Amino acid sequence: MSDTNPRPTMPQQSPPGTSVRNGDGSTGPTTGSSGPTTGSVAPTTGSTDATTGWVGWIVFAGVMMLILGIFHAIEGLVALFQESYYLVAANGLTVHVDYTAWGWTHLIFGIIVIVAGAALLVGQTWARVVAVALAVISAVVNIGFLAAYPVWSAIMIAVDILVIWALTVHGGEMRDRNEARDAQASLR
Repeated sequence: MSDTNPRPTMPQQSPPGTSVRNGDGSTGPTTGSSGPTTGSVAPTTGSTDATTGWVGWIVFAGVMMLILGIFHAIEGLVALFQESYYLVAANGLTVHVDYTAWGWTHLIFGIIVIVAGAALLVGQTWARVVAVALAVISAVVNIGFLAAYPVWSAIMIAVDILVIWALTVHGGEMRDRNEARDAQASLR
């Protein structure tokens, strides 16, 4: 004997920022505590709640870019004004240039990295590509500076790798968040 009545379903709680697909195909937002619902859960588009905690990795990358830029600038200023600070003479560097050239390289590069980090924090999509390229260049520059200050250069390379990882793995989250924010702003 076939049952013509649909089987009863268990009440489901939907996570905040999701919508429930109703039996008629329409969707409706939920707050996570609105009571029993049925249907499949689908992400809400156009809501800032649709982004995940991974956006924090983009903020982390932006802050790390600011810190890296400041560190590069300090490293450059030290190379310009106090060459005796470093562990080896200029001819002992991996790349044979004087500390004045390294100083200007680090100072200018630091300023560029700071600008890219600030652009990441305000959600500029182009800043992701620029930031990854700058982090790669920063790692290569610090490999060349390893002989002068090995521990510091190794720390800078490690932070560069974290920035590259955060931006390449989780970079799309910031774009999604910005698109949702722009969509909400256009509705107002």
